Amino acid sequence: MSCACQPPESGQALSCLAHVPVFAQLREAEVELLHSVMRTAQFRKGELIFREGDRSDSLFVVNRGIIKLTKLEDNGKEHIIRLLFPGDFFGQFALLQEKPHYASALAADATGVCRIHRSDFLDILRRDPDTAARFMTALSSQLEEADGWAAMLTLLEADRRLAKMLLYFRRKAAPASSDFTLPVSKKELAGLIGATPETLSRKLRQLTDDGVLAVSQRKLRIRDEAALRRLAGDLGPLQWEMSGK
Repeated sequence: MSCACQPPESGQALSCLAHVPVFAQLREAEVELLHSVMRTAQFRKGELIFREGDRSDSLFVVNRGIIKLTKLEDNGKEHIIRLLFPGDFFGQFALLQEKPHYASALAADATGVCRIHRSDFLDILRRDPDTAARFMTALSSQLEEADGWAAMLTLLEADRRLAKMLLYFRRKAAPASSDFTLPVSKKELAGLIGATPETLSRKLRQLTDDGVLAVSQRKLRIRDEAALRRLAGDLGPLQWEMSGK
C-alpha cells in the first residue's frame, strides 16, 4: 500500500458513515467517536490495498470507487470473487476472528477508503450494544449475499447469471438510470459469472439483437428492463439486486 492513512476531513468521515447502513443511524456522540478514530487512504487504479494472507488489523469502508476482491487460482491467474462499491465494508471477518485476509483487495479505479483500527472498532462495539447489534445484522446480510453469489454460480444458467449481474451493477452504479458502465472489463465479467469470454460475447449479442440491451464497449443501456428481469427470474438466489439490500 503506497499511501499512508490520514485523519479524514469532516466531510469524508461523514460520507463514509452515511454510506454504510450499520453506521447510518448513529447518534451524534457515536459519529464524533468514530470520526476521531477513522483514517482515510486514497488508491490509484490497480493499487493493492491488502494481500491474501495478510493479517487484518482494520475495518475498511469504501467511500468512493470500486474495489476488487481476488484470489489466485492454482494456475496463478487472478480470479475476482466479489466487487465492492461505495458503502460496502470489508475486512470484518478477519478483523473479528484475528485471521488472515481470505482474499486480496485491489482498487478497480481511483478509490477512497475509510479505515478503523481493530482495537478502536471493537471498543466502540463493546461500549454501544445498539451499534453492535446493527453490525451483526449487516454481517448477516453479507453472509446472505455471499450465499447468493455461490448459488448463482452453481445453480443458474449463464443467461440468468448474466441478467442478475447486470441488474446488480446497474443498481450499484446508476439506480435511477437505464445507462451505466460496467465496473470491470468484459473478460472480468465473464469470470465473475463463470463463463468464457466467448460465451459472454454471444449472450450480450443475443440480448442486443432481442432489443433488451444496447452495448458499446463497457457502456450499457437497458432498453427493456422487464425482459431483463424476467430473464433474471423473480425468485431464487441473489434477489438482493432487486430488494436493495
